[in-house]
Amino acid sequence: IASVMQSISLADELTLEAAPTAEQDEVLCAGVPGENLAARALELFRKATGWDGPPLRLQIDKRIAVAAGLGGGSADAAATLRLARAASGLGDEDLLFVLAEELGADVPAQVIPGRWLASGAGELLQVLPDPVSPLGVLVLAQTEPLSTAEVYAAADRLGLARDAFSLRAHLKTQGQAFELGASLPRDIELLHNDLQAAAIELCPEIGQALKQAEQAGAEIAFVSGSGPTVVGVFARANGLARAERATAGLAGREPAALA
Repeated sequence: IASVMQSISLADELTLEAAPTAEQDEVLCAGVPGENLAARALELFRKATGWDGPPLRLQIDKRIAVAAGLGGGSADAAATLRLARAASGLGDEDLLFVLAEELGADVPAQVIPGRWLASGAGELLQVLPDPVSPLGVLVLAQTEPLSTAEVYAAADRLGLARDAFSLRAHLKTQGQAFELGASLPRDIELLHNDLQAAAIELCPEIGQALKQAEQAGAEIAFVSGSGPTVVGVFARANGLARAERATAGLAGREPAALA
């Protein structure tokens, strides 16, 4: 991959505390069925460090849409690693990055929130300067989630993957475009999402969301990750205020627009 990963203020809230009545660690996350990546993160941390402290309860207050291409589950896993390190006093940042790589492609870039250029399978990271001026981000989620595996399979079928040479060239150009803290690269094509066409094929409603973001005044709109969420970026002056006005203009949309 050659992906710019940017932390934004939309975030889940995690609380790690003792679970005196439990026999093992537990993760509570309303609305997210099945195994949670944060539980796997806590398990891996214990095994790697030998931490045998008493059972813990991890409470996750979800604010990031699930299976939306926004990296919410990965962000929770990375935050869990940081919490476990703080609670135990064990390990260091290098260990957290090693464990993050084992957890998934989007996790390493979120061990230390900020702006990263991720390559390889997400484990090769180049730190990029934070934007010189704040960005406003319009977030337009969809009612139904998308499977990352299905989106990648559709991308393969549509022949959207780049060859290794063009991917390396793109990676270099991306790094240069952001190295001075640019809010957006001068060449907007550098923010093209190669998975977007595949996501639209599986979820045609994405096309309408892209139009909504553009009509709301975003400098650029694209699918986030594997979708189906669309983000519109407001990089000029008063970006957040303009993104907030855009959400007001989309009142009544389901799911609600966020800034």
